[in-house]
Amino acid sequence: ISDRLYFAILCQKPKSGAANTHYFCIDDELVYENFYADFGPLNLAMVYRYCCKLNKKLKSFSLIRKKIIHYTGFDQKKQANAAFLIGSYAIIYLRESPEDVYRLILAGSISYLPFRDASFGTCSFHLTLLDCFHAINKALQYGFLDFNTFDLNEYEHYERAENGDFNWIIPNKFIAFSGPHSRSKIENGYPHHAPEAYFPYFRKHKVTTIIRLNKKLYDAKRFTDAGFEHFDLFFADGSTPSDTIVKTFLNICENAEGVIAVHCKAGLGRTGTLIACYIMKHYRMTAAETIAWIRINRPGSVIGPQQHFLMEKQAELWTEGDIFHAKLKGNRKIAVTRILSGVDDISINDTRNRRTIRKDIELYSDEDETNRVTQGDKLRALKSRRQAKGPTASPLTVILQSTVQKHKTSEPSISDSTDITKRTTRSAARKNSLK
Repeated sequence: ISDRLYFAILCQKPKSGAANTHYFCIDDELVYENFYADFGPLNLAMVYRYCCKLNKKLKSFSLIRKKIIHYTGFDQKKQANAAFLIGSYAIIYLRESPEDVYRLILAGSISYLPFRDASFGTCSFHLTLLDCFHAINKALQYGFLDFNTFDLNEYEHYERAENGDFNWIIPNKFIAFSGPHSRSKIENGYPHHAPEAYFPYFRKHKVTTIIRLNKKLYDAKRFTDAGFEHFDLFFADGSTPSDTIVKTFLNICENAEGVIAVHCKAGLGRTGTLIACYIMKHYRMTAAETIAWIRINRPGSVIGPQQHFLMEKQAELWTEGDIFHAKLKGNRKIAVTRILSGVDDISINDTRNRRTIRKDIELYSDEDETNRVTQGDKLRALKSRRQAKGPTASPLTVILQSTVQKHKTSEPSISDSTDITKRTTRSAARKNSLK
């Protein structure tokens, strides 16, 4: 905003008390919780908190005559996240285009580190600030993002491992969640939840369909007996899906009557990859924009070769989407065969057109995943330990004791949260600053 709102990179903290200038920094306030070498973008709750903070400053009577400067330091990772926040604000509230925001952010020949996936080693796929800005813009355009209805408390409650570890990717369409277990327990520091723990929330939010992408850690009948549809589309942890699995997944989602809840082991790699295929087909978002949006909602999603797989599938999915929507517009019936009828699961034995799986990724069966610690196991354990160290988290020993006590009576429900209710009033007050 000319003569009002600025973004700056400063080598040292500015002196306070200037008559016509107000400086603020969020580098140590809104901090990305990494898995490995990943460092951003910051999640949707942090974008919301930032927007609340900035709106409050812009409306403050005491700051009405002051220039407001959001500054960041020389840490390149924090620079990228700070730029992402103020750029997102400009798109959401100032209605600036992604290109114009990106041009302003780059003024003065500044360059920013691109974001990367939740893995170690050399990064083979860069996610730029511009990709993230386009993701925010298209989310607004398609109704995925609306801070007037965004529930901060719900987001921050249910993303936690002990509360279910799930996120909405598309409102009223897709939930990505960590895989349920045969019974609720703590394993390797990660709280597992039985299928029944999800029933109240899923029913309340009209979830009708469950899609499992990992090995069978629970009996699907526990979902189907409760009235949910359940499908198995197994492929190896860390790998990419076959064309058959992609087409079957899209077929299921296009014919589901309600919300679809998708999980693999951690609900990040395989889950994010297939949901991305749907978004690319039906909303014509680029692979990079789609990955950005999914990570903003559920950090750590889409990993390694899965990123390149989506890039290679982009043109094909766009074409399929064009044909699909052209048929709908022409009021012609689409003959869809429920090819999963009577089929227990589809495995990764169909390896045709698996163009982006690296040679060092070994394809294996459902049984093989049982006998080794996989990428999903490591990511889930990292998330739980990281959250247990957070200032608002209960110590893991307390979580463990609480879970053990609950098991003595009945399976706990992740929707039974007195904490989220207590925070509702405070959330409502914060929401008012956005309106």
